[in-house]
Amino acid sequence: MEPRIPKYVPAGNAAVKLFTRLGVKTGPVNVITVTGRTSGQPRSTPVTPWTVDGKRYVVAAIGTSDWARNARAAGKGTLTSGRTTTRVWLTEVTDPALKERVVTAFGTENRAGGSFLVQAGVAPNRTPKGFAAAVPHVAVFEVTPDVDR
Repeated sequence: MEPRIPKYVPAGNAAVKLFTRLGVKTGPVNVITVTGRTSGQPRSTPVTPWTVDGKRYVVAAIGTSDWARNARAAGKGTLTSGRTTTRVWLTEVTDPALKERVVTAFGTENRAGGSFLVQAGVAPNRTPKGFAAAVPHVAVFEVTPDVDR
């Protein structure tokens, strides 16, 4: 199955970004903003940070999506939840075992996140084995606060 963005995503993303601009928290969903790799302009998209082994991560269900490619290029950005914006470093996880642990935890512990991985066509089903199968298709970034700014 070829990875694809579900049809509802553009409208859902627009709604989450609007609520965030208004300072309204949208559950665990944050808006990540990174500099566009070609435009140099800020680009934003909703993500759900997930904690595994005491560290925070964000998962791009489609590892070749624009936001994932921008995050790779920029290596930093901001996470906004409600009225709180945090500058962060974004480090792509390349260790396959860690990546699998994060994706499996994200999918099994986060009902919406797990469903999204299946709807995007990267996980065949909502099981730990299904989420492990998604690992080659997704991008995972460790999120650390930028305390030096």
